[in-house]
Amino acid sequence: MTYSQFKQNAKYFLRKQLSLTHYIDVQAAEVNIRKNIPFRGPNIYILFVAIIIASVGLNVNSIPVIIGAMLISPLMSPIIGFGMGLGTNDTQLIINSLKHLSIMFVVSLVASTLYFMVTPLEMENPTELLARTNPSVYDVLIAFFGGIAGILELSRKEKGTVMSGVAIATALMPPLCTVGYGIANWNWHYAGGALYLFFINCIFIALATFLAAKYLHFPSKADEKSYRSLITYGVLILVVLVPSVFSAYSIVLENQFANAARHFVKEDKSIGGTYIYDYSTDVTTKPYTLTLRLAGEQLSNDHRARLYSDAEKHGISHKQIRILEDATIEIRRLNETEIMKDWLASTEAKLQEKDDSIRVLNAQIEAFKAQVLPVEQISSEVHAQWPQISSVTLARNEKQIVLIVNAKPALKQKDLERIKHWLAVRLGTENVVVVAQ
Repeated sequence: MTYSQFKQNAKYFLRKQLSLTHYIDVQAAEVNIRKNIPFRGPNIYILFVAIIIASVGLNVNSIPVIIGAMLISPLMSPIIGFGMGLGTNDTQLIINSLKHLSIMFVVSLVASTLYFMVTPLEMENPTELLARTNPSVYDVLIAFFGGIAGILELSRKEKGTVMSGVAIATALMPPLCTVGYGIANWNWHYAGGALYLFFINCIFIALATFLAAKYLHFPSKADEKSYRSLITYGVLILVVLVPSVFSAYSIVLENQFANAARHFVKEDKSIGGTYIYDYSTDVTTKPYTLTLRLAGEQLSNDHRARLYSDAEKHGISHKQIRILEDATIEIRRLNETEIMKDWLASTEAKLQEKDDSIRVLNAQIEAFKAQVLPVEQISSEVHAQWPQISSVTLARNEKQIVLIVNAKPALKQKDLERIKHWLAVRLGTENVVVVAQ
């Protein structure tokens, strides 16, 4: 086989593989798109319910719930209809698509705002919601290529499951829910960022549909007003695209700084006796900052200079580095004399501590002795004064001293009072009780 034959066969093979002629039904696609543009009846209720589901998913930070809501939402048709109207110069189709797209937008906004006004759930870590507040050129690419996949799916003869994937990829619903959250909480940063993302998705899905309609030769209507609308639409695309490019540039810079910080910390995990046990980056400030948390020994001047030098190699200036040494200790290098001084001081402190302990124990012993009652002596003195008393029992509780006497014949009350008075004088306390058994 000659080179020219190989080249001819290759062209034929590629043309056959990439050809859309036998797989596309433009007339059926146009009818299908026009039929699904009207946004009324069940579609409104389905959208309302889907928005509530997506809002709950954002509220609880659940990706599966958000995906489920995107699968059941009827959002794509008016946008694709708008793009097809531009591609076929059909002014009436453009107006009709924009009208129903506006209805869809209002219904979505009302549903999401009402939900976030009444929900009792707090959003501690709303990563899915925050992801819809800072659109970039990457969202433009997703919307554009998702739109191409959508119009090709609607145009081919044998329908598949591509539209479900397009609905998930382009993610039209979460931005609308985030706008509702922003309105409900008076957070205009969230609302504005999410609204911008929704417009990006709509415009570039429509742009993809417009280009596909031109490429697939959808029947066109020559209309001067449509050409003017096309120019207006082109200007709108540029206006929307420029901020997204700047946003993407910021994302790239943030990612580069995060990578530089990660590599720097990995290489300088240990500096002398100091260890970087944690770090964090802050890209909300200008310039970006890197916070290092250190443990171990306090960072010496030489080690600090080395740390800054290594950071410079990764594109991080010392002004961008914040060092926290709350988990470090100062290590002192002592000579022999200082060691002896420290040992003597430590020993003296320990001896003083022992002396204090001995004094406390002696005081406790004396206090205990003072509380011990002279039972045998009291018993002898009582028996000498009152011979009829055969036995005595002396006890103490928290409040008083109790003397129990056993006498025959039994003592009279005045004798008991005399014994109580005597015992109170003898023991030096008024809290005495005498009981006859």
